[in-house]
Amino acid sequence: MKPFKFKQFIVEQDRCAMKIGTDGILLGAWVALNNPFSILDIGAGTGIIALMLAQRSNAKLIDAIEIEESAYEQCVENFENSPWADRLFCYHASLDEFVEETGDEKYDLIISNPPFFVPNKKEAGLPENRKKARFQDSLSFEDLVAYASQLLTDAGEFAVIIPYSEEEKFIQTAQNYNLFPKYITRVRGTENSAIKRSLLQFSFAEKSVEVKELVLEISRHQYTDAFKKLVKDFYLKL
Repeated sequence: MKPFKFKQFIVEQDRCAMKIGTDGILLGAWVALNNPFSILDIGAGTGIIALMLAQRSNAKLIDAIEIEESAYEQCVENFENSPWADRLFCYHASLDEFVEETGDEKYDLIISNPPFFVPNKKEAGLPENRKKARFQDSLSFEDLVAYASQLLTDAGEFAVIIPYSEEEKFIQTAQNYNLFPKYITRVRGTENSAIKRSLLQFSFAEKSVEVKELVLEISRHQYTDAFKKLVKDFYLKL
């Protein structure tokens, strides 16, 4: 598989169960940055989101966690081959192992493109690495929110991309841990298609929520101006 080339970096993905997709790129380009000193990417995969945030920010510390060994090794290589190798570090650990290992470490921004599929009978025979990358049972939304609230600084923020069908439940779970939505952007493939994804950003401050919609395409491979504006600093063809 060919590497994915962006304007300022290259991502190898041949050993990762989950390849680079629109979800991760959307989240990395969309999340609002409040001049973070430290960032944590939970479930890094190829490292794409952490790399995008290294390009977008001056954060001195950008940590990532990846539980699956092959993806972890590839993430490390992608970090080392990037222009920001001195600011990026990947841990080979589950989220609970990471918390146990790092102790009182706190982050100004925590970001995650979490596994959210629920397995069906057809997918029971998938390789273990792909199951970990795809399915909620490898990292539940409840655990993700609980640990994120624990790892955030008081003024820190937490951002995710999830299925729109899970939005209401996810927001309620976050509120149970005193995290409140700050920005919500709902994503449609085309203007007439159903909302597919929710981009959510939380903080510990309960304020009015800024809600928007983003449409990705006018027609197949014909992108909207809004989407092009969002990702123009990354995609070579924009």
